[in-house]
Amino acid sequence: MHEIETLAQFDEVVAAGHGLDHCVVQSLDLRAREDALARCTVDATLFMGCDVGAAEEDLRARGALLFPKIPDSPLNPYRASLYRAVNLYDTMPAGSYADSFDALAYAWTRAGGGMPSLQKTLVAALHDHAISDALEEYLDDLGQQQVVGVMGGHAVERGSSGYATTAALGMTLAQEGFLVASGGGPGAMEAANLGARLSPHGPEALGEALGMLASVPSFRPSIDDWVRVAFDVKARFAGGADTLGVPTWFYGHEPPNVFATRIAKYCSNAVREATLLELCRGGLIFLPGAAGTVQELFQAVTANYYATDPSTITPLVLVGIQQWGGVLPAWPLLRSLGTGRAMGDAIALVDTIEEAGAWLAAR
Repeated sequence: MHEIETLAQFDEVVAAGHGLDHCVVQSLDLRAREDALARCTVDATLFMGCDVGAAEEDLRARGALLFPKIPDSPLNPYRASLYRAVNLYDTMPAGSYADSFDALAYAWTRAGGGMPSLQKTLVAALHDHAISDALEEYLDDLGQQQVVGVMGGHAVERGSSGYATTAALGMTLAQEGFLVASGGGPGAMEAANLGARLSPHGPEALGEALGMLASVPSFRPSIDDWVRVAFDVKARFAGGADTLGVPTWFYGHEPPNVFATRIAKYCSNAVREATLLELCRGGLIFLPGAAGTVQELFQAVTANYYATDPSTITPLVLVGIQQWGGVLPAWPLLRSLGTGRAMGDAIALVDTIEEAGAWLAAR
């Protein structure tokens, strides 16, 4: 099925005279194209969240399927593209985060006392499906560029040595030709996206950016201040390399970082976790973290452990000998699981971020 996601694509298909049979038309305002709709064949055409004006009854009669907009939700369940920071922070930097799309979406997902209505679960599922589809299209456009995921906690503060070294890692990986992905939030996730985005600008620019960001170390107590200084950095260093963030409104109290050029934000954390780990075929780097990072680690290990084709195994590198060997002793367990299996050659424990980047780039 051919997907039509822009008015330009719609006009191109119509002009070619092929009709719209079996096409999927997503989230378009087609009220000014009612004449074109009347001329096109629409057998089994899916109009998802489109405004077709007075053509609705005629389209249904000729075999089209129309999925209507769903009221009382800030989310577009038929969204055709990934988010950008300006979509999530649509009121920033001049306004307040509390009024932003991201904040309103988080409030909507949390409303209902943990007992969401059927309508809400339907919207959330359709939205996440649309985001996954947009992410797949984005990755297809990248061709053979490999994705490397940097997994780490949200508590790493701007101005700290851990934040700086993670940003340097993101820059190194991007310069090696990888697309750097993170969980899309603050802390180590932000640092990885920052370094990757600034990779064309070089280490001096990164150092200046780190100095600017250090003035607001955390998103607590003020998300507004945290976001505004990040927008200042973006304005100071325009453009940059592509980098991906995959956050979730499940952890909506952690605001998304603005340095990811594409943001695949999900309602379901389970879908988000599975998606993030699946797309990082170039490797996963696990920095010190807590329960969320440990969950991601063993979710990736499970896929590697049961892989029947060695070429599908994702390289995993753990950073912090004391962290993963003592504080949270995952490494001994990983070594035992990897003994005699293909995954055993695809895991490593190193003590520094620099070693992690070198190990991954050498594979």
